[in-house]
Amino acid sequence: MLGHGLIRRREILRMGLAAAVVSRTRVVAGREVPIVNALDHLLLGVADLDDGMSWIEQRTGIRPAVGGSHPGRGTRNALLSLGAKQYLEIIAPDLAQPGVSEDLELGKLSEPRLINWAAATTDVEALAARAKAAGTTFFGPRDGSRATPNGGLLKWRTLGLTAYLSAGPINPIPFFIQWAAGSQHPSSTAPSGCTLESFGISHPTPAAVAAAFRPFDLDAEITESKEVALLAGIRTPKGVIQLT
Repeated sequence: MLGHGLIRRREILRMGLAAAVVSRTRVVAGREVPIVNALDHLLLGVADLDDGMSWIEQRTGIRPAVGGSHPGRGTRNALLSLGAKQYLEIIAPDLAQPGVSEDLELGKLSEPRLINWAAATTDVEALAARAKAAGTTFFGPRDGSRATPNGGLLKWRTLGLTAYLSAGPINPIPFFIQWAAGSQHPSSTAPSGCTLESFGISHPTPAAVAAAFRPFDLDAEITESKEVALLAGIRTPKGVIQLT
């Protein structure tokens, strides 16, 4: 168990980062998009989905709804709406899938952590061309889908960028997602009552993260820190909470 001093130090760090991120997010020359606006969804990694859902419910007062499994990827999720076109995805290992090992990186998390984020796009092919022109290593666009609990099918396309600035499972560089026509955005069906107020990044080399964002018109002033972290301020029925 963590000592009280370490817990207190971590909470102070989170609060300090929240203040820095909120004050520094900006639009440059009316063109670049603040990452809090570009965000489609946050990924909160957990070792066990049921435990992760309870952890979020305790903090927000709202219980996420089970989304479904990602066939072939070894994961399953639960969702919580963060307002229009934004949501929180709690993602965990799905040991019921054939070949999934308990050693999956998510299974090693000792506590829930924000591990990545998705940026919304309406033209994933154009972003791929932009990544190629910038010399950015990427994979995709590739198709994805999962069945919903009500028997529907969500479909999307994603573009992934090489995770060369990550630390363990925490990757500050987003992947891009374009939802298929006819697919209902998960924020409209997930339990509501929470909204995203702030989103930012801390990293040992903030200039490198900013440079990775630049070809995609994503704007953020990243705070410098010893650890890689994603930080989100979420307004809930219990007040504003910080996730990291």
